[in-house]
Amino acid sequence: MRLFLFFVSAYGLANLYTFFKLSYLLKAGTTADIATGMCILFMALSPVLIHLYSTRGNEKTARAFAYTGFMWVSLLIIFFPLALLLEFYNFIMLRGDIFFGRDLSSIAVSPFYTFFAPLCISAVVNIYGFYEAKNLEVEKLTVKTSKLPEGLGKITIAQISDLHLGMVIRDKALNKVIRLIEGAKPDLIVSTGDLLDGVVSHVDHLSYNLEKLHARLGKFAVIGNHEFYGGLKHSIKFIEASGFTILRGRGITVEGVINIAGVDDLNGDKNGNHHGPEKEILSKLPDNIFTLLLKHRPEIDSGSPGLFDLQLSGHTHKGQIFPINLLAPFIFEHHTGFISLSKGSALYVSRGAGTAGPPVRFLSPPELTIIEVVKG
Repeated sequence: MRLFLFFVSAYGLANLYTFFKLSYLLKAGTTADIATGMCILFMALSPVLIHLYSTRGNEKTARAFAYTGFMWVSLLIIFFPLALLLEFYNFIMLRGDIFFGRDLSSIAVSPFYTFFAPLCISAVVNIYGFYEAKNLEVEKLTVKTSKLPEGLGKITIAQISDLHLGMVIRDKALNKVIRLIEGAKPDLIVSTGDLLDGVVSHVDHLSYNLEKLHARLGKFAVIGNHEFYGGLKHSIKFIEASGFTILRGRGITVEGVINIAGVDDLNGDKNGNHHGPEKEILSKLPDNIFTLLLKHRPEIDSGSPGLFDLQLSGHTHKGQIFPINLLAPFIFEHHTGFISLSKGSALYVSRGAGTAGPPVRFLSPPELTIIEVVKG
């Protein structure tokens, strides 16, 4: 909650800064200030209006609000910190006699450049990031284990995480994911949460595309926080129509070759825990078979290491956008990639295949993960 309040506060301050800075630079009078303020207010509120128009059935309007609002958010995320750095630089230079004992005002940046230089940099980064978000990469991981049955050389697992199907991520992105999975010919397909975005209206037809994906050992999914945001009942219906078995606080053994356990995203569950303790779920599974734990957030329960071999997670997006990706290591203990844990367990955190909010990624390309569990 504190993190959410921080981002909301920063977003509000960024919009206010933009308004007052434009008013100061343009000096166009009260009428122009009102028009500028109304425009910025509309852009600021566009992400909030997406759900309103989506639930009313107006898909085109909702998508327009989605792109307008989310791109504005992405623009401010990069612009505001850069502008503040220049403002701080000016503050020091204009008071050089206090800090350094001499006049440094000649090397201060003009108010025009403190606004438009960060704005141009942000625009360029967002244009690049818009295309980086479409550059889906296949990450390959090999995990060695002694727990595969005799005669079985390997199990290939395709992990989809944080695809965020909704107003922005739609048919084209999904079809690319499907093509890459089909090319890998996995034995098992798993979704580690946020298959859907918070707003899930108008995407029901995409379940038919996913339903065509087949794997020898089946398809399994867990619930992420955005499935809760978008309405749990609708989300479950979509995921099951896509051919996934949803693991909500339970584990199963598939054809005697692999254990799979899955838990809901606890922070997203507004109705209390749907399942018992994670340790209890895992301890009921045969310990001589490779155990896969599906969990949306890359959090490790203290009693779980040693009871699973590999936990697959997502949620972090590796920060998704600069400078948030610089903060990701401080927000999440495990924020990306493969991590060895205690007692022979391991964790893999996917960067995610889609985007949350702005359809932009910078220094954090989307990924589809192909894991090969081999004898060793």
